[in-house]
Amino acid sequence: MIKVFGHKAPDTDSTGSPIIWAWYLSEVRKQPAVAVLQGEPNTEAAWMLSKWDLPKPEIIADVAAGEKCVVVDTNNPAELPASINEAEVIEIIDHHLLAGGIKTRLPINITIRPLACTATIMHDLMGDEALARAPRAIKGAMLTCILSDTLEFRSPTTTAHDRFVAEKLAKDLGISIPEYASEMFAAKSDVSAFTEEALLRMDSKEYELGGKQLRVSVLETTAPKVLLDRKGALMAAMPGVASADGADEVLLFIIDILNEEATLFVPNDFVRQVAEKSFNATVSGDTVVLPGIMSRKKQIIPALAI
Repeated sequence: MIKVFGHKAPDTDSTGSPIIWAWYLSEVRKQPAVAVLQGEPNTEAAWMLSKWDLPKPEIIADVAAGEKCVVVDTNNPAELPASINEAEVIEIIDHHLLAGGIKTRLPINITIRPLACTATIMHDLMGDEALARAPRAIKGAMLTCILSDTLEFRSPTTTAHDRFVAEKLAKDLGISIPEYASEMFAAKSDVSAFTEEALLRMDSKEYELGGKQLRVSVLETTAPKVLLDRKGALMAAMPGVASADGADEVLLFIIDILNEEATLFVPNDFVRQVAEKSFNATVSGDTVVLPGIMSRKKQIIPALAI
């Protein structure tokens, strides 16, 4: 049985895309496969599973030596199981920069395209015949992933093709994108049940900057006040999360989906320096608003400097 999984701290794309591709492998390629996760899905991803009556994939801690795997929505070993290079990776499907470091025993299929969402790439790889056979739930997951990663086409990572595929799927499913996205983002914004530590890890990436290990966290929401009201507790939790995760600092960006801006928490002089150097910002307190900043992949990570 082939295991299909995405990155740690699974968001909607890293929850939905393994499900989509496991269906395709099993039903079209006739290669038995199962979707698995590296952690609990976030609130939006959990909503997607409930909305489309999809079972939550099993959560795994690692992979076994020689176990067949397909990696989706990442190619970064830091975001994958510790034993990934002992497993047999047979395919990678991703839309992030090529990180390097995954070793394979044989040549494999690798598809990395500059699109906003892994599910968009899967739509293209599957082709019309397979898509015609796909259950509504698979198409629904695909649509949800695309709308999530593009923030309903607001993110600068959005391409015309992502939008075309999403609109095609929505028409096929009889769904109004604005209404559906509003439901999605409401689910994404409901973080009341999460501790500060869980929020700091919910959607985060590891990144090295000037010899310092960073955990770059983003929280996308239509209700930023809920998170901003927890500013003190979130900043108090940052040193403990950094220490436990082997990082020097946590950078937390609150992405306001509707106003298309980010608020960066500034707990110390190092983060203040990063904010001023990276975003040409003037920091006068413990937060700074960054207009137009929506994407960690395209606007935050590439800009980081000290």
